[in-house]
This record gives sequence, structure tokens and C-alpha cells, in this order.
Amino acid sequence: MRGSATDPNRAPGHRRARRAAGAVASAALLLPLLGAAPSAGATDSPGPLQQAFATAAAEYHVPQSVLLGVSYLQSRWDTHDGAPSVTGGYGPMHLTDARTALARAPHHSEGTEDARGDSARPALLPDTKVPENTELPARLKTLPKAAELTGLSAEELRTDPAANVAGGAALLAAAQQDLGEPLSDDPADWYGAVARFSGADDTATAAAYANDVYDVLRGGEERTTDAGQQVALAAQPELTPDTAQLGRTGLRTASADGTECPKSVSCEWIPAPYEEFGDNDYGNHDLGDRPASQSIKYIVIHDTEGTWDGVLNLVQDPTYVSWNYTLRSTDGHIAQHVKAKDVAWHAGNWYVNAKSVGLEHEGFLASPDAWYTEAMYRSSARLVKYLAKKYDIPLDRQHILGHDNVPGPTTGTVPGMHTDPGPYWDWRHYFELLDHPFKRTAGKSGGLVTILPDYAANQPVYTGCVTSGEPCAAHGSGEVRLYSDHDESSALIKDIGLGTTPTTGVNDLSSRVSTGQQYAVADRWGDWTAIWYLGQKAWFKNPKKQPTAVNAAGFVITPKDGLDSVPVYGRAYPEKEAYPTGVPAQTVSPLPYKVLAGQRYAVGDEVPGEYYYAVTFTTDSHKVVVGTDLYYEIQYGHRVEFVRAADVQLVPSAA
Repeated sequence: MRGSATDPNRAPGHRRARRAAGAVASAALLLPLLGAAPSAGATDSPGPLQQAFATAAAEYHVPQSVLLGVSYLQSRWDTHDGAPSVTGGYGPMHLTDARTALARAPHHSEGTEDARGDSARPALLPDTKVPENTELPARLKTLPKAAELTGLSAEELRTDPAANVAGGAALLAAAQQDLGEPLSDDPADWYGAVARFSGADDTATAAAYANDVYDVLRGGEERTTDAGQQVALAAQPELTPDTAQLGRTGLRTASADGTECPKSVSCEWIPAPYEEFGDNDYGNHDLGDRPASQSIKYIVIHDTEGTWDGVLNLVQDPTYVSWNYTLRSTDGHIAQHVKAKDVAWHAGNWYVNAKSVGLEHEGFLASPDAWYTEAMYRSSARLVKYLAKKYDIPLDRQHILGHDNVPGPTTGTVPGMHTDPGPYWDWRHYFELLDHPFKRTAGKSGGLVTILPDYAANQPVYTGCVTSGEPCAAHGSGEVRLYSDHDESSALIKDIGLGTTPTTGVNDLSSRVSTGQQYAVADRWGDWTAIWYLGQKAWFKNPKKQPTAVNAAGFVITPKDGLDSVPVYGRAYPEKEAYPTGVPAQTVSPLPYKVLAGQRYAVGDEVPGEYYYAVTFTTDSHKVVVGTDLYYEIQYGHRVEFVRAADVQLVPSAA
């Protein structure tokens, strides 16, 4: 039945008439929206998407500013050309139908990687499955509900931005009526409905989501969407919502007791088990005493490749692996599983695990397109800022790592290392939310470049998102492709550690650099820039009119005079002499990579060799071994690596 949330018995033709009337009325609706002085680039007349918000607001009696604010928190008003988000959400309102995004298995069990990443004990490679479709919660099935409320087809709601906005408006109006609240034109009266729209089942998460929406309303926003449309929301700095409505939503109260989270996010404690099982085996993490016993240097960004409920079941399995936090896509809710003092098994490199905190973000790297909600980005950024401040972790791309930046600890592990969160994670926007935006820091003679393409406009071709070898849907990306010469028809850069011919596959990292990463400049040619990458001179297109990198300055390493090359390592382990009795010395094994004479690589940190010995369930034998040998962490390829300080010299990049 075609109808509306305000009058389900309305005659079929009435909705079309209301849409036509809404177009006439939109001029009046836009007056408060655009009443403030527009910022640079604002248009004189509303575009189709801005008009769609006005029409839907009139149709369902939802304040236009509320509709815009909710949509901004879901998608930043982007349409993604009808492709689903990482959890099967569509369009500017992120209406969900997660059956479109189910993966086959969580990423920790899809390959040969040992998530613990330490050859000192057997690898834990569980066989896991994701939940069946019938287990999907209501928050991942809002699109079918919107179809029922509006009479629009699921296909329209997925592919037509105006229909999608109408569906979101219908859901908001229905939530308002369910709460017994009037369809008021005052945005302050919609706090409860916004909280319910989040899909959260607890008051803390719903409140955090609603507070974010009202922060957007108070501050205002304006941007050009991925479809090239200008959308604006005027600031309402004095807006004070009726937060008492939250108590009438009927949502459960979730406790944050035991969590290590900032107060600005919703967080609950769902512990990963530390249990002994089988033949002297145990899981799924190690007890520690960080940062007293060893510093925390890294935060690793993952995506789950599985749905929220299924992933939480897995992290509570002692025979599985672990990570510190999981973040939910639809509303940004956080679950903590492992205390920061303890060592989770998540990165596939024991050295990195022992020095890091792992954050899993609900989603799928490529299924078939991949975009992440603003709600999750914001919640994640707040958590990362909190952790970085608490543990003195620099906010840069050599300390805030993707799982795809973690090095293989040994030669044999390099091909099996993971590639999430993938080329569609928006590092540029993420670091803006971290209040550390990437920017130009030097002139042309600075010696370094920071990779910084325009995310929406930068759309390299990837293959294999759905079908092997077939192109993925066109999509913005934070990554830039590398060639062996200043010519797009030249060969892609090869990673000898992978031992395969490079491709444009969505999971092939051999010839890609990512936003925020820094590399030493090796050469320039017209619109092309060459960098030192994996021991080679690698070229990428960097035109002045649409640059993909900006100049920077800092410190680099290069082999000491007289050395033709120096070895590269995937972990910074101590020298043999540093190990005390009872702790087996770990091999300092080089990878198949080298830094050749004359090459330079950007430096992230100087660290001593360190190894956390933890191979038994009881902690009495656990020890942190620290050597005298020093290492530099460097941006060597797509992943970071390490070189011994004794082998190289540290020099300014501009020298």
C-alpha cells in the first residue's frame, strides 16, 4: 500500500500530490536553512538532493534540519551511486538491508596468518562462520521497514536518493509517533526519535548518536557530495534538544563499568576470555602490564569482515583470537574486550601486538563497494584520540596503522598478511576528525611527500570485489597506484616479498600508497613524482591541478657510507645477548627486502629491540626483554618495516 507514516490510510494518488506541493513549499522551508550567510561555494538555488530533503521534510512533517543532520551523521549526504555500505546501508540516509553485505568468514580465519604472529608457540587458526541471515538485528533491516512505510520499492530506496531521503523521513516520523511525541516543526522536540533512528538498543549508544546529530545541527555543515551536489545545513548554535525524551524510548541501560573509553562515546565491557584449554594450550590473549612493562606505540585499524553479533560471539571464544575494541557501523557503539595493559592477538605480528591496541570496525572490505558511516568514523576517532593521549602515541600514519600496514614478521608470513581496512577507508577524513589533518609542510625541496589525494575524485580501478578479475564499482579511494615509469601503461611496481605479478586486485598491496603515508622523493617528471618504495624507484601521477601528494620535510634513513645495502626487518627484536636465562633467544631474521645505497626512507620512530616472552598460561615466566640494539621504523612499502640503527644514518630529508 502506498502511504505515509503520518496517514497510512491515505489514497494512493495523494502522495504524489503532496510531493508536488512539497516542491512549491520548499522555498519557504529553505529560508531558515540558508538564512545565514552562505560560505564560499554555496549555490543560489537548491540542487536536486537539497530539494529532496525539503520535499521529504514537508511530506512527513519532519524538520528539514533534523533530516539533514541525521543524514550527515550516516553518510555525509553522499549517495555512493546506490552501492551499499560495509553493513548493507544504502543512500544518504543509510537505510540498511545487510543481506547485501554478508561475507563468508571473519578475516582472522580466512587465510594462513597467525593473528598472534609469534613462532614461539603454535598458530591459532580457527574455523569460523558468520551468522545466518535470520540472525540479523532490526538495525540492519531498516530499508524493508522504510519500504513498508512509504510504499516505495526496495529498489527505489536503494538507488534513488530522493526516495531514500523520503524513507529516512518516514522512519523518523514513525519513531516520533511511537514515542507519543507530536510531529513538531521544532528540531529540539525530536531528540528521542533521532536516538531511536540510530538503531541502538541501549540508552548510552542512542544518546551518543543523538548528541552527535545535534552537534551537527548546532555547528552547521556544507559540502559537495560524491555526486557533485552542494548541500548546506545552517548552524543553529542555540539549539537545546529535549534530552528527557531518552527516558521514554524504552531502551535498555548498558553499563560502561570496566571499560577504558572516553566519556564522549558509548562503550560496554564484553570481555575476551583468558582461559586454558586442551593440551597446555590457552587463549585468546596474554596478560601483561602495559605501559609499565612495555610502551604502547601503535593503534591498529581493522575491519571485521563479519557482522557485529557474529564477531562478538567469536571474540568470546577462547579458541579464537582477540582484539581490544569492536566498533559498530550503524551507531558507533563500542565494545571493549581486552584491557590496554594486556596483549591481544590481532595484528599477525607479535612485536606489533605487544606494542599496540587493536580496533575492529564492523564492515566488509569489498562487498561490492565499501563505505563506512560517519557515526563509526567519529566514534573511532574519539577513541583513538583518547588512547593516543593516554599512552603518548603520535597521531601519524606510522603509529596509527591499518592492518594492511603491519609488516610480516618473517619472510614466510609476508604473503599471508591481511589487507584491511582496504582502499576505501577514508584516512584523510579520519585524521581531520582526529584534529590532525594532513597538509603541505614544505616546499618542493623538502625531500618528502605526504600522499594526499582528493578522496571523492580519486577513483583508481580495482578488481575482485565481487568476482575475481572483474572491476569493482567506481568509488572514491585514499590510495594511489605506483608504476615502474612515468607512464600509466608501464608495469606496476612489484613486491618481491609476495612473489607474484602485481595486479589491480582490491587486496593486492604491492603497488599502492595510502593517504597520510610519507615517502622520500626519488625523482620528478612533469606531472609525475617518483618515491623510494620497496627498494625501487616507484612513480605515481601527481598533477598540479589535481595533486595526489603534497610536499613535506622530516628525517630519513639511508645506508651508512661504504654499504651497498642494508637488511630490512619485520620486527624489532633484541640481539641474542640480551635474553636472560630461561628465555629462548628469538632469531633476528631479515626479510627479502633491502635498502640500497643512495635510497632514502621516511622515519617514524627510533626504538630499542624488544621481545615479550609469553608462551604459557601462567604469567610467572612472562618477561619483557629489551636489548641495546636500536631500530628505526621506516615507511618502506605499503607496510612499515624496521632497519637497525647501526646500519644506517639519519639525515634531514632536505639535505
